[in-house]
Amino acid sequence: MLNFKFYNPTKMIFGKDTIKSIGDHVSSYGITKVLLLYGKGSIFKNGVYDTVTKSLKEHDIEYVEVTGVKANPVVSKVREAIKVMRENDTEAIIAIGGGSVIDSAKAASAGFYYTGDVWDFFERSEEVKRALPIFTVLTISATGSEMNSGGVITNEEQQKKWSFGSPLLYPLVSIVDPSIQSSLPSIQTAHGAIDALSHVFELYFGGTSHTDMMDELSEGIIRTIIKHTPVLLKEPDNYVSRCELAWCATLGLNGINGTGRAGDWSSHSIEHSVSVLNDIAHGSGLAIVMPAWMKYVQHKAVDKFARFGEKIFNITEGTKEEIGLQAIEKLRDFYKSLGAPITLKEAGVKREDIEFIAGNASILEPLGTLMPLYKEDIRKILEIAYE
Repeated sequence: MLNFKFYNPTKMIFGKDTIKSIGDHVSSYGITKVLLLYGKGSIFKNGVYDTVTKSLKEHDIEYVEVTGVKANPVVSKVREAIKVMRENDTEAIIAIGGGSVIDSAKAASAGFYYTGDVWDFFERSEEVKRALPIFTVLTISATGSEMNSGGVITNEEQQKKWSFGSPLLYPLVSIVDPSIQSSLPSIQTAHGAIDALSHVFELYFGGTSHTDMMDELSEGIIRTIIKHTPVLLKEPDNYVSRCELAWCATLGLNGINGTGRAGDWSSHSIEHSVSVLNDIAHGSGLAIVMPAWMKYVQHKAVDKFARFGEKIFNITEGTKEEIGLQAIEKLRDFYKSLGAPITLKEAGVKREDIEFIAGNASILEPLGTLMPLYKEDIRKILEIAYE
């Protein structure tokens, strides 16, 4: 286990009928004008928009709006949000949506006081020194962005989908009402579950030794997601399973699951390069890339993959290597059962695009901690993932 510091200042408000308290939480900080940032309108169908705005009005909080955040959020929308906030002297941001909206809010928050271009933070040429307060109302559980300090944004002009972060970007308050997620299309629930699992896997297979406590926590999250996601595909209104999936997604990337160990994150970096070119859903991309990565690096962590097979899928027959490989196939079967594509070909990616994707991902090489990956490694992983 590695030395670590754990810090998470986000106040989590979790449960049914909690969204109506947003005005009370915002006003408690003396904030009187905010930006509402959201996506393409689902919050009007599920009543979340009306609940939020009613609560703000009851607390005399003014608001302006920026809408249209994409599933793969882009820096041009972040720049639009910054412009609107500056023109209206807003004092905070309320992100209403999933990880894409919250990540966009974090970038806009970081860019509000910065005189240069917000993309500088993603290039690591500048650090965030001041940020606007962020509040979130989560509408899809997946990324854990509601309780962490990082985000991922695409620069569409440069074809870069990169991450950034700062301790200044933890949301002050995040509200999670799992009941409102019952209106999500089943594939979005599946994508959220796959994303949450992938965050756990990046830490679980990161290569740090002597992490029994954290491995047990990870395995509990994995088993819980695998148990409850199929329930939700059949019973989208099942509140118990909604709660279980929602809290698992938050725990997967709110910091506690990473204490004492390094995260690999190469699968995420490769997927970012897949989706920057093809604009496929992040969950779909991870369902394809991560098992392929697992096959490629399994020889570097034979014991851990065997443990994974035994603890998650109850596989005990065969050598450790055989158990690990069987577990990877079981994971692919699970993703397929959720309706996710499990090959690049199935997702519509052209084989001739592999070279571009590998080159794009290798801008930040080497990737990973379990096994450092370079362009040729990435290309081989994409070949495994193709069909």
